[in-house]
Amino acid sequence: MNESNIAKLINFSCHSSDFREGEHFTSIHSLGMVISGVMDLDDGQRKQKFEKGDLYSVRKNHLLKFVKYPPVNGEFKSLTISFDEELLLDFSREYNYKSGIKQKSTAYVTFQDDKSLISFMQSLLEYKEIWDDSDIRLIRLKQKEALILMLKYDINFKDVLFDFSKPYKIDLEDFMNKNYHFNVRLDKFAYLTGRSLATFKRDFQKTFGTSPRNWLQQKRLQEAHYLISETGKTSSDVYLDLGFENLSHFSYAFKKQFGYPPSSVVKQNK
Repeated sequence: MNESNIAKLINFSCHSSDFREGEHFTSIHSLGMVISGVMDLDDGQRKQKFEKGDLYSVRKNHLLKFVKYPPVNGEFKSLTISFDEELLLDFSREYNYKSGIKQKSTAYVTFQDDKSLISFMQSLLEYKEIWDDSDIRLIRLKQKEALILMLKYDINFKDVLFDFSKPYKIDLEDFMNKNYHFNVRLDKFAYLTGRSLATFKRDFQKTFGTSPRNWLQQKRLQEAHYLISETGKTSSDVYLDLGFENLSHFSYAFKKQFGYPPSSVVKQNK
């Protein structure tokens, strides 16, 4: 593992803007704790708020949105320790942990006030000044300590943490209808559905009768029109949640699709 990747395995995040939001494909398992402020996690099926002292574990091979809110006159702070596959393979061999029945894991899980894990994460803060230049030996020790505590909290975590298989082929229509609002590359959609990019495009055409890009655009715009007309939300409220990169692109696409700008849509009275 190169030095730049080592430095990212333990990450202290800090920012003081009004809020920060984004989304990503989670390619690695991690354990995190909110130090100050509030964070929302949204996997498309459920949304949960995390406050100061709350612990969470993000699972690999999922799509996830986040919003981070700093406290009044303060900074949002969080601490994350990640578990690369090299470490997990070594740990599974050293301690004889194996994945049992393959489980369909959720994008994230929470911990109910586990004092051992909270104390462990707080202890990591004492090292935050040296993580960038720390050597791999110390990081490996801390990763293993975290894993031992997580498995003591719930031994069933082994079925997810030590599952080294690739995503298997799943129902394309169901997956896309649940995840169309995530703004990720097509190759990530393909990977998560257990397909090569070429197979994904071919299966998509058979299933939906159009290309992935066209379908995604149409689906997102239809949902946007519904939210604006039926719930009174504005363009600013919906464009990021529906996978558009910026407001101007959303407004342009909306007008091209419906013949009028989103600002002219009036909420329907029931």
